[in-house]
Amino acid sequence: MPKVSVTIITKNEAADIGDALDSVAWADERIVVDSCSTDETAAIAARHGARVVSREWPGYIAQKNFAASLATNAWILSLDADERVTAALAREIQETVANEPVHRGYQMPRVTFHLGRWIRTTDWYPDYQLRLYDRRAAEWTGRHVHEGVTVKGGVGRLRHELQHYAYRDVAEHRETIAHYTTLAARQMFEQGRRATALDLALQPAFAFFRNFILKRGFLDGSVGLTISRMNAQYVRLKFSKLRDLSLTETPASHEDTRHTKDTNTKPS
Repeated sequence: MPKVSVTIITKNEAADIGDALDSVAWADERIVVDSCSTDETAAIAARHGARVVSREWPGYIAQKNFAASLATNAWILSLDADERVTAALAREIQETVANEPVHRGYQMPRVTFHLGRWIRTTDWYPDYQLRLYDRRAAEWTGRHVHEGVTVKGGVGRLRHELQHYAYRDVAEHRETIAHYTTLAARQMFEQGRRATALDLALQPAFAFFRNFILKRGFLDGSVGLTISRMNAQYVRLKFSKLRDLSLTETPASHEDTRHTKDTNTKPS
């Protein structure tokens, strides 16, 4: 039976790393690459049985590929500290890898817990994440935002959910939006995109309509309304910052090296 290595990259994740590692206690190997945390992240990870390697932060893509390079097994499950693998997903992963997988990578639906409930509406769901992959045929790629695994070959999908505890409160949600909209605007600018008056007027409104109506955010009541508004705010800030870049002619890009929690629960 092929074995699975779990990789997690961290920076000051003492509050979450223990539970994340416990959710993958079934794995054959668990590796934590820690970016010189100033809290107890590394010590907690070691106590929970992980192999801990300390390394300066070079950016998400480089760090995740480095973590995979440390694995002794070909099959990698890449996990974030704020994510949990349920028992059902664990069984599905083990069964998939054991039965001579057809594909070299597998996506799984991710469900986010926010404001007291699991969110299965809006742009946040099913939020498919490619986290299980054969490192002999796949690697992390990307630019400023939306880094992901590029696979040489087919990609399959698992049924069971990966759980995501993205934000502790609305304030942290807003902080994340502020950071990622800056990166998203920079990436769009470098790709030649410019913000028009029509973008600024229509894109946020459509984002709200898509989230609250088309993707049934209304089913989550006030929580769905809050998330739909925040996703619309993300779009508004992204295009506003893109407009500002067009006016100020910012320098050429470089990969962002700040360590920020990975979150794809936002419109693109």
